[in-house]
Amino acid sequence: MALAVVLASAPAAHAQQTLPDPDQIKSQGMATPGGSVRPPANAVNLPDTSGSSVRRPGETGRPAPAMTVPGNAVGNESVTESLWDRVRHGQRGAVVVPGAEQGVLIQSAGEEWRLIRNDQVVHYGGMLLLAVLTAIVLFYLIRGRIKIEGGRSGLVIPRFTLAQRIAHWFAATLFVLLALSGLIILFGKSVLLPVLGPTGFAVVASASMQGHNLFGPLFLPAVLAILVLFIKGNAPRAVDVSWLFKAGGLFGSHASAGKYNAGQKLWFLMTIILGVAISVSGFVLLFPDFIAERSQAQLANLAHGIAAVIFIAVGIGHAYIGSLGMEGAFEAMSTGTVDTNWAKEHHDIWYAEHKGQAMADTGRAEVEAGAAGDGVMHGVRP
Repeated sequence: MALAVVLASAPAAHAQQTLPDPDQIKSQGMATPGGSVRPPANAVNLPDTSGSSVRRPGETGRPAPAMTVPGNAVGNESVTESLWDRVRHGQRGAVVVPGAEQGVLIQSAGEEWRLIRNDQVVHYGGMLLLAVLTAIVLFYLIRGRIKIEGGRSGLVIPRFTLAQRIAHWFAATLFVLLALSGLIILFGKSVLLPVLGPTGFAVVASASMQGHNLFGPLFLPAVLAILVLFIKGNAPRAVDVSWLFKAGGLFGSHASAGKYNAGQKLWFLMTIILGVAISVSGFVLLFPDFIAERSQAQLANLAHGIAAVIFIAVGIGHAYIGSLGMEGAFEAMSTGTVDTNWAKEHHDIWYAEHKGQAMADTGRAEVEAGAAGDGVMHGVRP
């Protein structure tokens, strides 16, 4: 019993001994209910060091240097505004990353390129294409299809070889594919997006971009093949001046021409020049790692778009004349032969040089055209 009393009283006595007195807690700076926090009794307050030799770590005792204000800062203009002005105008900064443009945060020329492309190229390019289409429709309604005045003679003359026709249709197929996909890329946001909606237009635009990038590199070899196979006969001649003044017979009397008239020679020249320009600028856009600055890609993009729009506009006229617009013209590139009356009316000088090759057997004429075109046949030389 005595042992139980001792054990029960021991914790209470210990608690009374270890519990600090409230006044003692306050004197030591500890928090008490309703009281305030004071620093511990053993805390050391450092004296004011102003005018004293005692220094905190890092202090030198000298006043801090004043901030230098840029010389062009006026009034309340901040350093940030001056920095932003330099950044906005494309001033290069010092960076450790290698590259000609790594120190440029904002390329202001990019905004100029965007405005020229979206406002000028798209606007005037669209007007040009609409003008050409309108002119062709009006010409067809007023003039109609250009017929063979003497009717078909039943005799044909070989005109283009098989190699020439393959090169022509290969280039023409690429031209159509690249023209359609390119027009979607250039005008799709303005024309197709409101019709197809964002989802539908995204699919069409993505497919156009992929197809354009896939078939684009093939266009340069096609243009070079056209150059090699069709350069003969496309040299300028004195008769071409008369043909131009008469607009191919639209104004004045009949306009004489050799194998190619002046209009076809200009189209051949445009095909080579614009084809090479479009191909080279396209390669720059397709492989931008080989150029030094973004400005070169922007110039290539503008050159690509402008040259392509002009090429497409003139190509539409060429396609019209070679198919629906003129009777007998399409056969030259489909079978390689032309009717003698067609040749006499549109290429009289060339007909006079090759009329000895005329034959009624169209099958044989097509075979000979595939082999040598209007070259050496029946002992007749161009």
